[in-house]
Amino acid sequence: MGFKCGIIGLPNVGKSTLFNLLTKSNSAVANFPFCTIKPNVGIVPVVDKRIDHLAKILSPKKIIHAAIEFIDIAGLVKGASQGEGLGNQFLNNIRETHAIAHVIRCFKNDNITHIYNKIEPIRDIDIINTELILSDFDLCEKTILQLQKKIILKNKDAEKKIYVLQKCMNHLKNFHMLTNLDLNQDEKKVINYLNFLTLKPTMYIANVNEEKESDYFLNELYKKANKENATVVPIYANLELDLLKMNYEEQNSFMEAFNIKILSLQKIISSGYQLLNLITFFTAGKKEIRAWPILNGSTSIQAAHKIHSDFSKGFIRAQIIKYVDFIKYKSESKIKEMGKMKIEGKEYYIQDGDIIHFLFNI
Repeated sequence: MGFKCGIIGLPNVGKSTLFNLLTKSNSAVANFPFCTIKPNVGIVPVVDKRIDHLAKILSPKKIIHAAIEFIDIAGLVKGASQGEGLGNQFLNNIRETHAIAHVIRCFKNDNITHIYNKIEPIRDIDIINTELILSDFDLCEKTILQLQKKIILKNKDAEKKIYVLQKCMNHLKNFHMLTNLDLNQDEKKVINYLNFLTLKPTMYIANVNEEKESDYFLNELYKKANKENATVVPIYANLELDLLKMNYEEQNSFMEAFNIKILSLQKIISSGYQLLNLITFFTAGKKEIRAWPILNGSTSIQAAHKIHSDFSKGFIRAQIIKYVDFIKYKSESKIKEMGKMKIEGKEYYIQDGDIIHFLFNI
C-alpha cells in the first residue's frame, strides 16, 4: 500500500463527488448533511508510466502498481470534537490515515446548500481545524493523566512522553495546529502512536467551478496556505465526473477548453507523495514487475524488509540498476557489460526509480 488518505471537510463541499471521481465508484452523493455516515473506502492504483515502459521490455506475467487507499469520511461540523453529528466516530476514522485531503468548497451554487448558508472557504477551514485541535487537546489531556500513574513507578519513558505531550498541549490550547510546533524527530517518535490529527500532512483540495467567483475564493485559500506552508490542489470535481463518460478525443477537447492540465487523481497522488516524502523503487523480472513506495532516505535493508522480513534477516547485498539505464540498454546482460549494475550493501540509500534485486540467505 502506498498511503492511506482521508477525505474530510464540512458537509456538502464535494467530498463524495471527489471520492467517486478518484475511485470511479458510485458512493452516495446527495444534497444534505451526513449523506455519508460509514466511511467509503476505495483502493486506487498509482499511475506510473515507468512501470509501463519496463513492462514493454520485460513482458511480465504480472504488473503490480503501488496503491493509494482513499477514505471518504462523513462531513464534520462545529462541535464534532464533543460528539456533534457523530463527530467522535468520524474523527477516529481520520486518525487511521497517513495524510488528509481537506476539501473546501470554492464556488457558489444555489442548488447545493451550504451548512452555514454562505460560501467562506477560510471560515470553513477554521471550523474543521478547530475541531481537530480540540480533539487532539482532549487526547493529550487523557494520555497525560494515564502516564502520570506510571511516574510513581519512576518510569523514564512515561516522563519523556509527558514532557512532549505538555509541549503539545501548550501549543494546542492557543488553537495552533501541531504541524506548526517545533518538534524534533525524537519527540515526534515518542508521540507517533497517538496519531494526532493536527500532525498529519494535509493538502487543501479546492473544489472550484468555471465561474470567476471561484478565482477569488481560490486566491484567498492560497494566501492562507502560504502562511501555513500547506499545499493547495484545485479541482473541477463535477466537470471531471463528466470526463469519465467521454471517449479519449472528447476528454482531450474538454480538458483543453477548461484548461485542465492534469486530472485530479494524479495531482492528489503527486501531492500526497510529496507530503509524505515518498519515492518509488521497483522489482522487475519476467514473472512480475512491482512498484514499491518507500520513505525517501530509506536504506537497502529497509527496502528489503518492506518486501519481506526474510529479505532483511538474510540480507547479503542488493543489485541496483537505474531506471534510465534499463530503458536505454533493455537487458540485464547489456547493463552488466556497460558497468551500469551496482552492488550495494545494507547502508545504500534508495533512489527514486531504482530497480533492485535482493540477494539473501536464510
